[in-house]
Amino acid sequence: MSSVKLGVNIDHIATLRQARKETNPDPVEAAKVAISGGADIIVMHIRGDRRHIQETDLERVRKEVKCYMHLEMAATEEMRNIALKYMPDSVCIVPERPGEVTTEGGLNLKNKENIKEIEKTIKVLSDKGIEISLFLDPEPNDIRMAYKLKADTVEICTKKYAESWGRKNQAKELERIQLASYLVKELNMKLHAGHGLDYYNVRPIAKIEGMECLNIGFSIITRAIFVGLKDAVKQMKDIIIS
Repeated sequence: MSSVKLGVNIDHIATLRQARKETNPDPVEAAKVAISGGADIIVMHIRGDRRHIQETDLERVRKEVKCYMHLEMAATEEMRNIALKYMPDSVCIVPERPGEVTTEGGLNLKNKENIKEIEKTIKVLSDKGIEISLFLDPEPNDIRMAYKLKADTVEICTKKYAESWGRKNQAKELERIQLASYLVKELNMKLHAGHGLDYYNVRPIAKIEGMECLNIGFSIITRAIFVGLKDAVKQMKDIIIS
């Protein structure tokens, strides 16, 4: 049996709540149900535009839910301050562009200004004992830069894999991820993956040697509409550990 952990992203519970600016559905209750269904980690992405997760959600999850809390955020001063205020167990630094529907790919580590802010974020949060991962495309140069920046973890973006049509194209993207995973482990960093993973494409990613955690949100929340959140989480967990 595999030991791959499942991080359940509850952003879209908050998206539904924000559609009406109501109190329900409550992301905190969702976090509790996800844990009861087998989630190992609760994932939340607080964006600059606050389209879903709010600071009150972070505060309440930290206080009311016994869980490992993983925060996705941009490398900005505002987000650094939020992380220091609510002290998640770990943070994943992700790219963020105004108007995007969802994260569109890995961090741009060719931009010197980006690197400067990422380096500062890693230093500030690491000094407080918060583990840091970088959300990256499966590119060797980006992974080597993550190592130089002293990130603890690389979360490989599986967007292209998830969106590939046909066995040949999907196999090509899976190979890219597998090769990237070897480099991550060679550099003695932790290996995570996520983005676009669902009940039909997740198994090959879960079986990659050295894979430690998969962070999944949208597909779990959409299935929960039909089967309930606890069962949706349990079904995903059963797939990735089988």
